[in-house]
Parts: sequence; structure tokens; C-alpha cells
Amino acid sequence: MSAWHGKSKGAPLGYRIFVWVLKTFGVLPAYFLLRIVVLYYFFFSFKASRQIYLLYRRKLGYGRLSSLFKLYKNYFLLGQGIIDKVVLMSGIKNNFTFDFDGEENLHKVASMGKGGILLSAHIGNWDVAGHLFKRLQNRINIVLYDGEHEQIKEYLEGVTGKRNMNIIVIKNDLSHIYKISEALSNNELVCMHADRFLEGNKTLTADFLGEPARFPMGPFLLASKFKVPVNYVFAVKESNLHYHLFSSGIKDYSVFAKNEVMQQMLNEYVGEVEQKVKQYPEQWFNYYNFWEKKKDDTN
Repeated sequence: MSAWHGKSKGAPLGYRIFVWVLKTFGVLPAYFLLRIVVLYYFFFSFKASRQIYLLYRRKLGYGRLSSLFKLYKNYFLLGQGIIDKVVLMSGIKNNFTFDFDGEENLHKVASMGKGGILLSAHIGNWDVAGHLFKRLQNRINIVLYDGEHEQIKEYLEGVTGKRNMNIIVIKNDLSHIYKISEALSNNELVCMHADRFLEGNKTLTADFLGEPARFPMGPFLLASKFKVPVNYVFAVKESNLHYHLFSSGIKDYSVFAKNEVMQQMLNEYVGEVEQKVKQYPEQWFNYYNFWEKKKDDTN
């Protein structure tokens, strides 16, 4: 069974402490406090740590000490991303800077009048990217599992206010499909991750970092059914106060046969994700066995 259950870790008290530090002292002192907190996860989150360590050792070929260092940095960057989200969404004074490669591609999608789907992964800081997409002057819809613990979510909304984008929550009754359809028909952008799934959901398989891995079918099925332009987008952190956002060229999959389109889309998506993981290995935030096989797999 997949070790990801659609929920995030953390406690409201921890968020309160960091928000107080941010408002009182600023971003860099909060990062200093974070280094102490990260030690707990580094030493005591064995299951999560093991998966990231094995990624560095077996998939990317780093040495033991280098893999341990990258593991610590991975937790640190994850924590920084949460802090940065609070800072940007609540308007706390900061000195963040941004580069945006391919922004013209997203403006072009908006001008086509068909709507568009933006596919990303749990690499870097998607919340920062979503916050900055407002400069596109198009309504942005974020599709996600409502997996944050309710207490944490309520506290963050109290600090930052409601997210400045429309949230479409994935539900068992498939009502989110109708909301996505409505958004696309209104020439809006729909953003979703395409690298995690809950056990029982339909999946597609592609080679990722040298071994077959499963990806959720949903995002690729939606893009093929609605026949809208697709972009692959990522936002990564390149220094303490600098982010780099990437948008691929516009992908048109309408030219592919119906039985080929989803696999073609998945293969190109995986290629983009693999490139980013190799370029920014410490910013891969999937803390479970990403290559786990189905129970009925015989290999």
C-alpha cells in the first residue's frame, strides 16, 4: 500500500511559534530556529528519511555522507518552504526575489481562449508558484486533496487569510470534475500535481530514474478528455531569498491517437520531473516508497 495518505505533518503550536518569530524578528531568524527543529525530523522520522536517503544513494548515486547531508538539507528546505508560504501570503515584510522562465507561455495559453492545465510535482514550493501566478491576470484553480490537518489549516487561514486562488478539492463523488470542466470552459487555468495518488486510484506507469513508477491517471485523463493546452510548471528555491519558476512550452496532445495520448503526456511529464529532480535533488518532497509495486505485480 502506498505510504502517502494525503495528510501533512505538523502541529498548530509549531506554526504559532514560527509566525511569532517571523513577525517579531523576520525571515532569517526563523530559518535559524528551523535548523534546530529539522534535527528532530532528521533523527526521528526514520521511514521518511530512509526513502529520501535511498533516493540519493540508489537513484542519484551520491555517497553516504553526501546523501546524509542532502537529507538534512531536504528537511530544511521543506521547512523553509512552509515559512516562505506564510510570509508571502500574510504580507510579512521580506526581500524575496524571483525569476520566471517561460511566463510568456502561460500568457499565450490564456490568450488561446481554451483554458489550460498546469501540471506540477512535489518539487520545490508550489504554494509560492501559485501565489505568484496571480500576475497572469487569469483565474487560477488549484486541484488538491484536502489533506492538511484541520487545526493547522484553520490557523494558517487566520494568519494569511483565504488563499488568493480558487481551491477545487478532490472528492469521492467526483464533483471536482464538474468544477474543473466549468473552469476550463471559462478560459481559466487549472493547476494540479501529477505525482501522487491514493491507494485504489487508477494509475499509469512510466520509467522514472531508472525504474518503473506509478503516477495518478486522473490529471492525464482530464487533459486528454478536455483537449486543452498543457504546461509543466515548477517553482524551486535557489538561495535563501530567491525562487526560480519554470514553465515548459505549450504542449498540444490533440494530434495523438486516443489510445496513445495519456502515455505520451506521462512520458513527457516524467522527463520534465526527472530533469528537475536531478537539478534540485534536495527539493524532492515525496517521503514514501515512490517505486512501490502493486500487490499483484510479480516482478
